Amino acid sequence: MNQHVARSITDGLRLRDVDVVTAHEDGSSQLDDDALLARATELRRALFTRDDDLLAEAKRQKEGAPFEGVIYAHQLRVSIGACIQDLEIIAKTAEPEDVKNQVVFLPL
Repeated sequence: MNQHVARSITDGLRLRDVDVVTAHEDGSSQLDDDALLARATELRRALFTRDDDLLAEAKRQKEGAPFEGVIYAHQLRVSIGACIQDLEIIAKTAEPEDVKNQVVFLPL
């Protein structure tokens, strides 16, 4: 989770036994978007964001630079409940390769 994700999403996922690491918990909340995506890749985790600016980092996809995936939900168009529901589905049914080097837009 990047630093722009509401705590209620993180808490909702944890209540559903989804393993979540926030940028704050990792000590990476002050990193710029490029470094944050690189850190998520180091951890072998997809990065969930509601930050439009982070989508620019998906240029890695066009450049062929590997990353573990970005999952994006617009702050005003996708509810917290929909984020929790869709992220739980991804976490419990998708394989890492399903989101690797991809940008996944919510709602599913």
